[in-house]
Amino acid sequence: MTGRYVVRTYGCQMNEHDSERIAGLLEADGLVPADDEDDADVVVLNTCCIRENADNRLYGNLGHLKTWKDAREGRQIVVAGCLSQKDRDGVRNRAPQVDVVLGTHNVHRTAELLRQSRVSGPVTEILDAAVVDEHVLFPSALPVRRETSYAAWVTIQIGCDNNCAFCIVPAVRGEEISRPFDDVVDEVRRFAGEGVTEVTLLGQNVNSYGRDIQLAARRDGDTDARIRPLFADLLRAVGGIDGIRRVRFTSPHPKDMRTETFEAMADVAAVCDHLHYPLQSGSDQVLAAMHRGYTGERYLERLAEARRHIPDLAVSTDIIVGFPGETDRDFEQTLEVTAAAEFDYAYTFIFSPRPGTEAAAMESQFVDPAVAGERFERLRAVVERSALRRHEARVGRVEEVLVEGPSRKDPSVLAARTGQNKLVHFVPGRPLRAGSYALVEITRAAPHHLEGRFVEVTHEPSHRTRIPVAVL
Repeated sequence: MTGRYVVRTYGCQMNEHDSERIAGLLEADGLVPADDEDDADVVVLNTCCIRENADNRLYGNLGHLKTWKDAREGRQIVVAGCLSQKDRDGVRNRAPQVDVVLGTHNVHRTAELLRQSRVSGPVTEILDAAVVDEHVLFPSALPVRRETSYAAWVTIQIGCDNNCAFCIVPAVRGEEISRPFDDVVDEVRRFAGEGVTEVTLLGQNVNSYGRDIQLAARRDGDTDARIRPLFADLLRAVGGIDGIRRVRFTSPHPKDMRTETFEAMADVAAVCDHLHYPLQSGSDQVLAAMHRGYTGERYLERLAEARRHIPDLAVSTDIIVGFPGETDRDFEQTLEVTAAAEFDYAYTFIFSPRPGTEAAAMESQFVDPAVAGERFERLRAVVERSALRRHEARVGRVEEVLVEGPSRKDPSVLAARTGQNKLVHFVPGRPLRAGSYALVEITRAAPHHLEGRFVEVTHEPSHRTRIPVAVL
């Protein structure tokens, strides 16, 4: 197959990782990247269905792409990801101009389905599980075209066994399956050999990694199943690989967080001092309705334990405002827990019902949008106060940052990240390529970023200029 392609990604890091694999498959099949849609023969939309506006954005973009497709013969449109897994035939019913619809479990078929659609017309293929010939197919087993040469996503787990009332992920990603320990370590080792210095371990609930492997081993009569590796062991193994300077992970679930994970974070220098720790609500009543499996008090106890092990820990979170049935008192409790937690930053959302979830059926308890909007602004003010306070405490410190590239607002300024995942803007003392590490003295704090003064370079990447498409 020849031509040019563009992949557009919506949603979470797992989708970004899948998009890298889709791009790798297309390049392995002969296509090359296009600068934009005008230059492309194939456009892939890798979709999200977590929030309502994700649907609106997708079908709005598909409307524009109909004009794009009609403008030149042979152009093709692919819709992949969570929304296509959920809507299935509904995608083409609403947008008949789409050539290929595939789900979260058959990313590996992207190029084949494109070729098939050229011969036999539009095709929809949605699998119910990520299993091919009795083997689980993890995204990391596919060809890859990474967006950066210095950082990489690494899938350690697919699916989710939780039943959070607001979340559609278990329905579109399937049951929780852990990737074999040695496969993960081997992949990170290969990445390190290519010059990757930062890896992010991906899963819907990373800190339950390995439990399904243990349970399966026990069912098979393995009396040593209890010693099989779990998430903390994986952090230690990956963090000990030569060349890996930073290890991140997302996302853990508070109900499954264990002391050994905090200990591994504290013991292994490469594991970043950052914990994304989704709260969702501070009200015990709302947390119970959400089926989250912890209370506000238990959440804060675990957070305090994490900070005892890792004193300089940065903590981010997710919080939903206006979950069905949330009262003024429930919301006040969320504000209280949020203030006590002193988050470094938070992703805050107004509840959006997703068809197919338990919460979507709670219409009689929906919170008035005006009330939810007012609560959202109050919550944001609390989060920004703690974020600014924690950022101001870093002024005067010298931090090592990983350079990501020029700032979007000012190309003379570089954007970089600390190990705590804090965005830092600084003017370099000399040209620095993305992937370089440098020491920066923090000179100014704002709620969402830091500013600094360049001190010195601590590491520069190899001179590899092209990101390889590799079959892993």
